Amino acid sequence: QVQLVESGGGLGQPGGSLRVSCVASIASGYSFAITSMNWYRQAPGKQRELVATISRSGTTKYSRAVQGRFTISGDSTKSTVYLDMKSLKPEDTAVYYCNQIGRIGTSYVDTEYWGQGTQVTVSS
Repeated sequence: QVQLVESGGGLGQPGGSLRVSCVASIASGYSFAITSMNWYRQAPGKQRELVATISRSGTTKYSRAVQGRFTISGDSTKSTVYLDMKSLKPEDTAVYYCNQIGRIGTSYVDTEYWGQGTQVTVSS
């Protein structure tokens, strides 16, 4: 019913900037009411970690590792979310996953959806 498509990322230099984007493709005839949109990342050999979140009302939160360097933004009415990354560090290298949580149609229960992931590599 909902598919998340990510784009952006790629290779960035230390101190540089990158953006990753995510848009939800919603099956015809369905509505998707967003509760929150999130970005996770998973580095090789490490667990997936929450990087940033934005609520339907626009409230944002960040992990300590990216606070002050990354900015999450989006439009919950269009199920679109972005992550702008600046002052990149080699330790930001990871696969970045989009995650959207919301209610499909008339459901009273939140459902969670994941994107396929997009690689971000920070290296000189």
